[in-house]
Amino acid sequence: MEKIFNYIDGELKRPSSNQYLDNYDPSTGAVYSFIPDSDDDDVNDAVVAARAAFAAWSSLAVEKRASILLRIAELIDRDLDALAVAESIDSGKTVSLAKSLDIPRASANLRFFATGAIHFSSEAHVTGVEAVNYTLRTPIGVAGCISPWNLPLYLFTWKIAPALAAGCTVVAKPSELSPMTAFLFSKLCIEAGLPNGVLNIVHGLGTKAGQAIVEHPDVKAISFTGGTVTGRKIATTAAPLFKRLSLELGGKNPNIIFADCDVSQAVSTSIQASFSNQGEICLCGSRILVEENLYERFVDEFVARTKTLLIGDPLDEKTNIGALISEKHLQKVLGYVDLAKEEGGLILTGGKRVKLNGRCENGYFLEPTVITGLSQQCRTNQEEIFGPVVTIEPFSSEAEAIDAANSTSYGLSASLWTENLKRAHRVSAEIKSGIIWVNCWLYRDLRTPFGGMKQSGIGREGGWEALKFFSEVKNICVRL
Repeated sequence: MEKIFNYIDGELKRPSSNQYLDNYDPSTGAVYSFIPDSDDDDVNDAVVAARAAFAAWSSLAVEKRASILLRIAELIDRDLDALAVAESIDSGKTVSLAKSLDIPRASANLRFFATGAIHFSSEAHVTGVEAVNYTLRTPIGVAGCISPWNLPLYLFTWKIAPALAAGCTVVAKPSELSPMTAFLFSKLCIEAGLPNGVLNIVHGLGTKAGQAIVEHPDVKAISFTGGTVTGRKIATTAAPLFKRLSLELGGKNPNIIFADCDVSQAVSTSIQASFSNQGEICLCGSRILVEENLYERFVDEFVARTKTLLIGDPLDEKTNIGALISEKHLQKVLGYVDLAKEEGGLILTGGKRVKLNGRCENGYFLEPTVITGLSQQCRTNQEEIFGPVVTIEPFSSEAEAIDAANSTSYGLSASLWTENLKRAHRVSAEIKSGIIWVNCWLYRDLRTPFGGMKQSGIGREGGWEALKFFSEVKNICVRL
């Protein structure tokens, strides 16, 4: 059975303890590889390597750094099919989604930040005839990048690409629940000729390896994507050390459907927004709010479409709904279905564990679930479930829709469906979310900043904001 290794100082290395964790295939419930159970010693080795590599990497011409990142992107494109299969086995997502979204986006992340860094500009101000003031951005040092399990390679590269492009060296930790693509990525870095120590990948538990990265005094910035509870702990640890922090956390995202929308498109895209990746995307529209005079029609069409989704082997190209990440997570989501019933919710479809035949008979599968009849203040509508569970409730006015959309402690994203241009701008301005999609979902332009409000996080990733995050800022005044 394959063993995953850490990637430290340009080499694939065993954990210092020689201890490993089981890595499960969610679609079968069986162990299929082993993960390093890394600790403080491994993290320290990685930081030492990153510090040693920093001077040369940060002083390397940005065009040369970019060429190496672009070479890695080319290798991802070359290995797209193999990476997609590995990610499907590792995370339970459908191989079709990995091929169409995760792996291409990983390549795109590297390409964007590699070329973006070349064209990055800074400000200069002439003070009369007396002086010139200009802003100089320099790489901050060793960056710690901790990525989640749901979009393994996509979000892993989303973090490391701007850090490397900005001239930082990196100690990264992928999730212990889906580490395989990061391991394969380390092999691509070796093949591409990435200098030793520039990127170091330490596998293991968040409570051990992840915490060690956050606590290490030589790690100057932390970029984390994951749950709000973990983000709060990271902030508590890092803030007294004055580390720079970017926290992209949970979401409980509203999807607002006005009666004047293109109903067919709204239903079709809302299905995608609800159940893509088994609902295991922080941007999923898990709370659907529908204007009263459209409510019955929308619910009928939405439920009918939900019932046609094929639950099956993630490696089958025809499968729509794959496996949840783990048995523990499956039980958590089922617990929320039971909670919804206790809170007075009506299950219109789904809500049950699925037992498949053959290879996937012991996998972690759940029917896509649609629930109605709940108040916006109940726990089901307030807490992030992170599974294929969606609630649908009516609203009678624009103000009521806005109040419902803003009723949670989260503020990551929202979707809005209307053909009324004035309403689209007006409502978008009132919703307390970091990103608003109008008549679409998950359209991303990498030039724009990305992040949430309230308990959905702090800081902004993507675009120039990410390059700025990994840079120190100096103002230099030259007297003429």
